[in-house]
Order: sequence, then structure tokens, then C-alpha cells
Amino acid sequence: GRMERGAVLRLGAVAGAGVCVLFGGAVLAQYIFTMKKKAGRKTKIIEMMPEFQKKNVHIKDPERVEEIICGLIKGGASKLQIITDFDMTLSKFFHNGKRCPTCHNIIDNCKLISEDCRKKLFQIRSKYYPIEIDPAISAEEKYPFMVEWWTKAHNLLIEQGIEKGKLAEAVRESDVMLRDGYELFFDKLNEHNIPVFIFSAGIGDVLEEIISQAGVFHSNVKVVSNFMDFDEKGVLKGFKGELIHVYNKHDGALRSSEYFNQLKENCNIILLGDSLGDLSMAHDVQNVDNILKIGFLNDKVEECLEKYIDSYDIVLVKEETLDLTNAILQKIL
Repeated sequence: GRMERGAVLRLGAVAGAGVCVLFGGAVLAQYIFTMKKKAGRKTKIIEMMPEFQKKNVHIKDPERVEEIICGLIKGGASKLQIITDFDMTLSKFFHNGKRCPTCHNIIDNCKLISEDCRKKLFQIRSKYYPIEIDPAISAEEKYPFMVEWWTKAHNLLIEQGIEKGKLAEAVRESDVMLRDGYELFFDKLNEHNIPVFIFSAGIGDVLEEIISQAGVFHSNVKVVSNFMDFDEKGVLKGFKGELIHVYNKHDGALRSSEYFNQLKENCNIILLGDSLGDLSMAHDVQNVDNILKIGFLNDKVEECLEKYIDSYDIVLVKEETLDLTNAILQKIL
């Protein structure tokens, strides 16, 4: 009768787990067991975030990643800095199945250069790009080829006498696209005054024009790249400083030590890249408590996946958004 059931419930409350038995509740027992197991698991944060459940997210050591993310959250805004590549990391590699341009490609494709120059740039790209992404060739072996490629390409551009005033139009007319979620990424970092270091082997003038036109070139963003050197008439006459290519970012990081020295307190780093060469971008940061390395693997997936998973904490395969990074920032800030 009714009386009996009330007594059973009371008794159950007293007996705690006894409730399971009285209800014949394998279901409830299972639920309590699962909850306890989850509480003991070391990847609670990651498991709660839908962005981490996508099929294209690869993590070698989830517990380590959880630990790093916990460290980033604990440190909060005042300890954070971002070190990121640009081409194919903040910008898209593919959009609707179509390849998107890098900073260099924007110039290669624009009407500021002759057809002959375009042909030559395409020929050297066809020669050197396969070397850049060949997993069978070591970074050291690729190095001289990248110097050759960048030097030849830059010399061709110098011959064309590109005008500074026409770069904005070239960017506007191009198919360049920043990854979905870029506004949230840049605006949130700016709102919390998080230093963003964009370290690019592209062309700095083009890069800055892209983020300006997108409305996200905020004062917290610092760009280190290959900047054009214009004569007094605004015509390209060379490039400033040392050449930065995909596989010498370590040298560039050394030259940026002044920047990093000012950020000694910012000992928590999120690093974003799409090449194994990007991992050296943070080599010169003296003071690192936590560093989370997020890698976008865009091309040659089968051949490179294992290497990327070994090198980056989180690997995103053929991803077009910044959703996962934004979800992490959402937790920290």
C-alpha cells in the first residue's frame, strides 16, 4: 500500500545506495557509478565542450591537454598571450572546396603584375610548394629551398614595381577569407587586452591590409612578417629586414625578443599554426608556465597526421573555423 512505499522511500534516503536495490534500479546504480567515474576522470573540461567532440579533432594526450587548459583558466587574462601564424591558420585554406590565397598568392593573382611574372611565380610555386609540404624531407633540408623560393618570388615582385597605394584594392578583389569566428577571436582578445603576436612568412603589408579590411587590426595585435620597402614614390624597391620563410621562424622569434621581454608576466601561451615550422615561434619566450599548441592540418593529411599529432597538443584536420580556439578563450576570459 501507500504507507509501505513512503517507508521504503524514507528508508532508501537513509540507506543511500540502498535505494538502488529497493528500486531494482540497475539504471540508477549505473547512473551513480558513471557519475563517480566521471568525477574521477581527468578530462572533465574537454568532455563538456562540444567543439572537442568533432571527428576532425585529434589529441594525443587528452589528460595533458586538460591540465594545460586548467592552467590557462587559472592564469586568466593577465597571464595570457597568443602567438599565431597567419596564412592558412587565421585565414582559410579551403572555402566551399576551393583553395583560398595566402598573402603571397593575393599578389600572384592580382592585376598589379604582368602575365609573364604571374607565369613565373606559378612555375616556382609548382616547384617549391611540394617540397615545403613533403613529410619525407626534414625541415633542415627544406630550409635552403624555402630561401630560394621566397628570394626568387620577392625579386620578381620587385621587378614589377608594385605600388603601395594599390595593395588595398588587390586585397579587396581577392578571395582571401579569415576563418569563421575570426571576429569573436580578435574582438574578445582585444577586449581583454591580450597581446596577439602574428608571425608570418607572408607579406606584412598585405596581411595588415587583410585584417584592417576585416576590422580586426586592433591595438593589441603585433605583426612580424616580410614587409615591403617602398621608395619615395611608393614603388616597391625591396623587402625590409631578414627574410622570414616557413622554416626559419626560430630566427625571427629571436629577433623579436624585445617584444617577448616586455611580456614576461604573460607566461601562458596559446600557439596556433598550420606547419611544423610554426612550432618554433615560441622558442624565444623565456617564461612559460603553460603552452597550448593548436595545429591546423590542411593538406597531405594522411601523410602528415601522425607527425602533427606528435608535435601539436590539438590537431584540427581540414577545419575552416576558429570555434575550438574561441571555446577555450571563452573559458579563460
